[in-house]
Amino acid sequence: MTDDRAAAFHALHRGRGFVLPNAWDPGSARILAQLGFPAIATTSAGIAWSQGLRDGGGLARDTMLLHLAAIVAAVDVPVTADLEAGYGATPAAVAQTVELAAHAGAVGGNLEDTARGALFDAEEAAERIRAAREAAPRGSFFLNARTDAYFIGGAADPFAETVSRAHRYLDAGADGVFVPGVNDEETIRRLTAEIPAPVNIVAGLASNLIPAPVLLSLGVKRVSLGGSLARVALTALERAGRELLEAGTLSFLDGALPYAEVQTRFAG
Repeated sequence: MTDDRAAAFHALHRGRGFVLPNAWDPGSARILAQLGFPAIATTSAGIAWSQGLRDGGGLARDTMLLHLAAIVAAVDVPVTADLEAGYGATPAAVAQTVELAAHAGAVGGNLEDTARGALFDAEEAAERIRAAREAAPRGSFFLNARTDAYFIGGAADPFAETVSRAHRYLDAGADGVFVPGVNDEETIRRLTAEIPAPVNIVAGLASNLIPAPVLLSLGVKRVSLGGSLARVALTALERAGRELLEAGTLSFLDGALPYAEVQTRFAG
């Protein structure tokens, strides 16, 4: 089954492009799969928040893997994992993380090239990708190399830095390249033209509200949401709680699914 899911997930990147929503628990994953999304990603931010932790290193690898396995078990569609920077200081540790994620049922994973708010040296980052590739053979695991030259900043020419790193990472064994933080259409078009692999752009950040159909028309193959759906859910909860605390009214229930209807989402 995992091999079939991996093949299906790879095939999505060869089509016209697709939207990849990010789930944070089995319930959110099941709802997204039932809506018809062909694959699901995890979100490290959403999982961390669900545990009462900040995003960005607060989540232990074992906790992430437990959540990943539960999400994979909850749905029939392929699941790719947000592996942050690989949960380790060395290429060997990154390789172990990828191996464990594949064992948990993931058919792919993102690996960041940053730590503590700064970019890794490009060759060091490539070595981490190379180790990850050796741990998960090509075709069995879609290795998505995330480069943060735009998201973190600091590069004199973020476009040139992104393209240079993308080529290094692809040479090291990555299947695709993830470029968060880009917020204008012409730059995205240039990136997809210069990077000879499927490009992943995250939508829904405050700096990038470009609709998914537009991103796909620019050559993007994969549009993900990061923690945006989890933020929507937490925002609704906070608004409902504030109304209940301050006014005692229940208007937040307007439009909410009835209990019996929610139950149908989790039948079987």
